[in-house]
Amino acid sequence: MIGESLVVTNVVLSQNPIKAAQYLKKLEDARCEGRWDEVLELVRKVRKHANDRTCLTTAAEVEYAIVKASQTQTTNSQPTTAISTVELDTARLLPKLLEVIDIEHTYPQDRFQAQVCLGWMHWTVGEYSHVSARLPTDQEQELLPLNQPDGVSEWTRVCALKATYLKAHCLSRNNRTVDALDVFRGALSSLSHYWSGQKGRTQLQFWAELLLTEYCMLQAQALERGEKSLEDDAALAPFRSWAKYWEVTKTQGAPLVGGHGFRDAVPRRRVWSEYYTAISSILQQDLPFPTTYLGNVAHESSARNQLQMELKKVETAYEALLLSETTFPRADEEREEVENFVAAVMSNWNISVGRDWHEQDLGSGGKEGLSRGVLDILYRAATKTFHSTAILRYLFTVHLAVAEFDLAFHAFDSYMEIVKKGKARVDKTGHLEPSLDDDATVLETVSQAIIALCKYGSRDAAETARDLSVELEEMLQKSRPPLSTTGGSISTVDEENGNGVILHPRVPARIYALSWQAIGLSQAHWSRATFDASVRIDLQTKAIRSLQKSLSPEIGNPTDIRSLFTLSLLLAEQRELTAAIDIVKAALLSNKKPAEQILETGPYWRERSLIPLWHLLALLLSARQDYTMAARACEAAFEQFNDPEVLFGNQTLQGSFRSEHLNEAEARNDKITLHGLVDEMDDLEKEGIIQVKMTQLALLELLEGPEVAVNASQELLVLYTRLFGPMHLKILPTSKSPLEVPKSSAGTLRSIRGSIFGSKSDKNTTQSKRRSILGNDKSTVPSERPQTAQATVSHATMAPTIEVTKENGRASDSSRSARTGSIRGRRSQSLRRNSLKKRDGSAHQQRAQSSSGVPREPAVTDSEAPLTSNSATATDHQLGWSSRNSSTSPQSFLKGRSLLSTKGSINGSDLQVLDSLSSPYPLPVIKFSEIQIERRRRTMLVNVWLMIASFYRRSKMYGDARDAIREAAKLVDGLQVDISKDISGSASPRNPGWGGKACLEELVADVQAEMGLLAIDEGTPYVSRAHFEEALMHYPDHPSAIVGLSNILLDIYSQVILPPPAIPSINGELSLGETSTKAKKTNPGIAKIPSFPPATPLGLGSDASQDIVISNTEKTTFPAQQASGLTTTDGLPAPYKADSLPLIDRLAARDRAYGLLSGLTKLGQGWNYSDAWFALARAHEESGQIDKAKEALWWSIELEEGTGIREWHCVGANGYTL
Repeated sequence: MIGESLVVTNVVLSQNPIKAAQYLKKLEDARCEGRWDEVLELVRKVRKHANDRTCLTTAAEVEYAIVKASQTQTTNSQPTTAISTVELDTARLLPKLLEVIDIEHTYPQDRFQAQVCLGWMHWTVGEYSHVSARLPTDQEQELLPLNQPDGVSEWTRVCALKATYLKAHCLSRNNRTVDALDVFRGALSSLSHYWSGQKGRTQLQFWAELLLTEYCMLQAQALERGEKSLEDDAALAPFRSWAKYWEVTKTQGAPLVGGHGFRDAVPRRRVWSEYYTAISSILQQDLPFPTTYLGNVAHESSARNQLQMELKKVETAYEALLLSETTFPRADEEREEVENFVAAVMSNWNISVGRDWHEQDLGSGGKEGLSRGVLDILYRAATKTFHSTAILRYLFTVHLAVAEFDLAFHAFDSYMEIVKKGKARVDKTGHLEPSLDDDATVLETVSQAIIALCKYGSRDAAETARDLSVELEEMLQKSRPPLSTTGGSISTVDEENGNGVILHPRVPARIYALSWQAIGLSQAHWSRATFDASVRIDLQTKAIRSLQKSLSPEIGNPTDIRSLFTLSLLLAEQRELTAAIDIVKAALLSNKKPAEQILETGPYWRERSLIPLWHLLALLLSARQDYTMAARACEAAFEQFNDPEVLFGNQTLQGSFRSEHLNEAEARNDKITLHGLVDEMDDLEKEGIIQVKMTQLALLELLEGPEVAVNASQELLVLYTRLFGPMHLKILPTSKSPLEVPKSSAGTLRSIRGSIFGSKSDKNTTQSKRRSILGNDKSTVPSERPQTAQATVSHATMAPTIEVTKENGRASDSSRSARTGSIRGRRSQSLRRNSLKKRDGSAHQQRAQSSSGVPREPAVTDSEAPLTSNSATATDHQLGWSSRNSSTSPQSFLKGRSLLSTKGSINGSDLQVLDSLSSPYPLPVIKFSEIQIERRRRTMLVNVWLMIASFYRRSKMYGDARDAIREAAKLVDGLQVDISKDISGSASPRNPGWGGKACLEELVADVQAEMGLLAIDEGTPYVSRAHFEEALMHYPDHPSAIVGLSNILLDIYSQVILPPPAIPSINGELSLGETSTKAKKTNPGIAKIPSFPPATPLGLGSDASQDIVISNTEKTTFPAQQASGLTTTDGLPAPYKADSLPLIDRLAARDRAYGLLSGLTKLGQGWNYSDAWFALARAHEESGQIDKAKEALWWSIELEEGTGIREWHCVGANGYTL
């Protein structure tokens, strides 16, 4: 008995609860901190002082054995090789562990830890089928009784994470990825203790990171295979948990760094890479933004704003790890991961700065701030790569987007230098360089550079684009064209090197079409910019040929809107109206899925891009004198949006012009104001809408008279306010003409739904109005315009009346809106015989006065029947048309061409309808500075005011016209002050800068030219001459100023305009200009004196025998008399006695006019300017060069027959670009 009591006493003494608690805590700490060398000793002491924790100590002992066996296996064999059962001694440990699990019922956590340890042992030796059976079946139920903040030990939490990882890993090994992901997701709650901010120790961090890493990589794998969808609300849950874990480590004072979280694991930046890939896919595919595990966000933030913030956070983390772990490469190394990262950044940037995203979606900084951030990323990435052509290409693109054109083209120059050298090395060595762009990418980049130069640059940029197009054409000749899409070509094998690598793969059809489009665009621009008139026709022919290649059905894109627009505009300038109209039809009828929306372009991108094409069609129809259908084309440009609210929103165009109580009432209304597409458009698109409205007003003036256009011009200002925001605009007075103004759809100020672009009710009465105008001799349209110095010639000569309406102050005195009395359509033999008669000695030649008579029926031009509105085409609901190709016209562009697959009318049944192969916009959306935007808007407003002034002038409301010109002059003065304060040097008085519409000097000339035209109508030619001279001092090549001044000089030479008297009258009523006009009217004898040209060529002096002497008795010595020796040697009369200028002054005036006109007609601005050629014909005629006069006159007639109601260049942005 004594012996038994001693044994019991020793056992009780050995189970010291205080020491047992201490050693249990030490064992817990050693296991949590991974100090496995201390575990066995602590297990012995725990068994000594707490022998009732057998399950705990056995589990710890087995864990120690697993760790040691794993360390030995990692050192001696491959990491992926399972540990053998012999090395781990599972035959001894497994039964022992099973036994203690079965008998443990006191401590649930000890039993739970032992079960996890048992599963871990099976997993370590590769017995994956037994793992799930050994692990706890339901962790929540196992730990539910102890699920309190302090009730579960840290090692138990580690075991919970470990069990989740082991179970999910075994499921994934059996290709049960979805089940494994569900297991991972169910265990995220186990990390709540870790998220609470309490710092976890080594093993908790290890298993938490291991679990999250495996979860993220498995989710990425499932997304890649399509087993999981990004549309799932929990698609980003693993990645967001990883980001939260990353943030928690920072708050706990132990931030994670790069590299590997543990041995044989994927790099930490790989997890961030997969996170970035997933969230980028959501952005690029425009998927719903998942909100699970998102955390706290601002309630006012939109889904897109939250997406951008999360994307930026992930992008910053991944970039920091990537760049810190990447060294600068050697010559034979690549940095593929860096280039893949910047490629993903650029893909996201293309979406975010596209037209479908708004400034508020991007948070602070907007699109420009986002672009600046991308530039920083690109420059940092460039420090980890060597001569990366991709990064240089991206720099070029993003610098363009922020309107830093100089830096963009510096990057492009570097890009081209590296590409040329790299391609030469590849051709020489036969080895591809991974960091070098392929042929297709190079061609696309060069094409984008050419388009940018043509669209936003000046003449120097056009010359650079011309040089680049030569290089691009050489590249195309060396590259392999795409296979024909018609199926008739035999497939060939691409050229390979000795290793079977394709050095120059075939160029895709999209790139091939874009390249030839850029070449044609550069040639067309250079034909307008070049000073060499002899090569202009050749350049235009080459441009047409290049665009044809771009539109080739075999290897191009026959329905590319940009190529069709440029080609049709070129043909319109060459007066090939039939071909141009057919091509515009092809563009308008090209098929595109109506519901399709591209994130870079935004909603209704196709309809928006077709607005300039509808505008061009209107000008083409006006050139055919089908003015009613031209007006319908303008309306169709906006009817394609179906509902006006789509384009303009639910706001009315009256805006600030409504009464205050109405505006207040609407402000109190709960109705939400909907924005329209115009609120998302850039300024170029808005200017296109303004230009369509201006063309509508020009047509209205022609059909119903300038008084009606005056009344409707108010709408132009209202539309400008709606598009560009409120401005301090002057409310124009309506016409006060005593003539009764007919009620017109454009004669009243109404809302956007009717007044701006007409309503459907107006369409039904258009033709009837036209017939009433034709049949009413008492039309409200004035039958004649006032005689001017430019519009007086004998009616018997039947000389053509060249009349052009130009909105920017470059209009000649004779308006094209009054052109209906011209000779268009009357090229008959009688006209050929009588267009230039010999002089009648009894009367001085007078220019036929311009008339604004009633419009005639459309004349048949270009070997084409007039267009009607009865054709049944696919767009009959918008515009009816009909055309027949002439097979007899030798110059027809349609003859023998394969561009269009139709003969006759183009309709839905015979037009080749294809989806567009090229992207809608080859260039990024360019964000100009606020200063540049304001300058361009002011320039547009100057043009608006000058057009309004021309309406007033032709309505004989000269005071109001002068007021409108003053408004334009105020804007020009403001621009002058603005440019003088600009220290950046981006613009100067003679250079509008990149993207500028017109330079300051040109705008000053526009204003002065309009003042000159007004002075002509007021009968003060010398005042007009001063304004024209002032215009040419600012802008020497101003077309309308040159023509106006030249006509005055020729009138001075022919003595239509007489010098003012040297001594004013007693009452002093006559001014300088008025004197000459009254002299012309009150002295008909002088006005009838014919002046004959000298026999010597123009510009050479004449001898004394050919001088014309005008005596005070109005006797003239004619050439026949001069030949017989009847000359005078008297000196010049005294100034107060002179009633005409000396002959030397008149000859100087004539020669100066000839020099100005000869130079203008050789420029790109005047080679197709009919008024200039008409004035030049007169200069030849006055100098006796009859043959040259006939040639210039008939060329003027041809130009006039193919000229629209406004200039062609008002359609496109800076010329031929869409």
